[in-house]
Order: sequence, then structure tokens, then C-alpha cells
Amino acid sequence: MSNSVDSLLAILESGTPWVALTGAGISAASGIPTYRDHSGTWLGSQPIQHDEFLTDADKRRRYWSRSVLGWPRVSAARPNTTHKALADLERAGVLAGVITQNVDRLHQEAGSQRVIDLHGRLDLVRCLECSATETRDSIQRWLEAHNAIPQRDVLTIRPDGDADLPEHFLSNFQPPHCQTCYGTIMPEVVFFGGTVPTSTVQACYELIDESAGIIVLGSSLSVYSGLRFCRYATGKGKPLIILNQGHTRADDICQHKFDVEPFTLLAECAQHFAQAHQERLNG
Repeated sequence: MSNSVDSLLAILESGTPWVALTGAGISAASGIPTYRDHSGTWLGSQPIQHDEFLTDADKRRRYWSRSVLGWPRVSAARPNTTHKALADLERAGVLAGVITQNVDRLHQEAGSQRVIDLHGRLDLVRCLECSATETRDSIQRWLEAHNAIPQRDVLTIRPDGDADLPEHFLSNFQPPHCQTCYGTIMPEVVFFGGTVPTSTVQACYELIDESAGIIVLGSSLSVYSGLRFCRYATGKGKPLIILNQGHTRADDICQHKFDVEPFTLLAECAQHFAQAHQERLNG
């Protein structure tokens, strides 16, 4: 193992369990692009804002017309080695759980048991009038049955299942509606500009309280909803480790940062802990 792996192992072994805070960077290897590059620069056009979705029918139409093109890639994505490494670390007792800024549910699919979806989940939609829920897959089938869908292979897909598309596609697009009351439906996610539910934030604080420290993976922490937990942890005297290529907004308060092949380092550490855990089980 390299010195960097040795260093990370020593830090993780200094006190357990840890809590992981993950961002879009860890899902890039699963085929879901990130919002920002390693320098924090925004990639692509701005996503829809929370208030826009609630109040502007044209913006909702645009969102769904783009989402119908982006959802298949998100739906087809599968956990990568980083998701699996985090699940292994939880099984080995190194992680207490995961707080994720992602909405793709890949942590759960990889086997992580205690996951807080900070920004919700993209695979469900909810009616804003009657609160009925439907799967995003069922909405996709409705959208494809009621609209002429252009080819997806030349489109740019973003982390929330959104996609860039030609303007002419919008004119005749039929957005979905609630199948129960015909009301407005919305993905079960916190859009930009929206507010994370108080109960979710409190659950994150409680998870951090149970932990020895916090590990940030694949996030620039450009959004305050994630940065607040780094500040909360360090304010409690808990160490902050960052595994991320490029600058993050918590670089000035972290105790350790690994920015060279950080996911490879994590996978090697997870393998070490998994082997040790199996040896304990075998007696």
C-alpha cells in the first residue's frame, strides 16, 4: 500500500465509527455526470429552481421535457467501487452511515443500510395536491406514450436526470399529471433554492453526534446544505477528512485532505477493513 493509503488507514483507525458525506463526484463513474468540474466551475446550463417549478407551468413543462430524456441514464446507473467501498466500511463497523447529497439511490443499491438522502430521491414523484406517490419509471412510461421522444445519444445529461434538448421539442410536449387527482406532480427531491426538511437535517446532526468524525467524498461543498454538516462536526471538535479532487469550501477547516486518486484510496482502505472484519468473523 502507498503511504497515502497508510495515512488514511491510520486516521480511520484512530476512532470509529465515521460518517460519510457524499456528493455527485462519486457517481460519475456510474455514468451520472457531475454539476461542477474539479475547480468548482458550473458545467452546463442552470437547473430549475424550486420556486420556478412550483409557480411556473412553462418551467415545469421544460423540466419534464428534459427529464424524460435524462431519466433513462440515471435509471440504468449501477453502483461503482466507491459506493461498494462505503457499504463495506459500514459492514466492517468503520462507518456509522452515509449522508448523501445525491438523489440516485446508488448507496442503497450498493448495500449501505443507514443512508440519509439529504436532497431526496429521484425515483419517486409526489402530487402537490393529494400527496399520492408514483414511481419515476411509471411517469417515464406515461411521458413516452404521450410524446415523441428525440434520440438521446447526442444529449448532455446532468446528475438530477435533466438534459439539454432542442427548443422545438418543447412546443407540443405534454407534461405529466397526478393519476389520482390530475394535480401537479413533483419529483421527491429538493431542487436548487429549496429547503431541506428540518427532520432530515436533524437526523444528519444525530448521525454526526454518534460518529468520531466526518469524511467528505466527491463534493466541492459548494451548496450550504452539505457544508453546514462539516462546520457542525468541526464545531463539536470532530475531525474532518476530505477525499476530493480540487478545491472544496471546507478546505480551511479540514484536518486531512486526500486529493490524488481519492476514491482509489478509499477502495483500498475498505478492502483492508473488510478483510480484517472477515477474519474476526472467522475467529
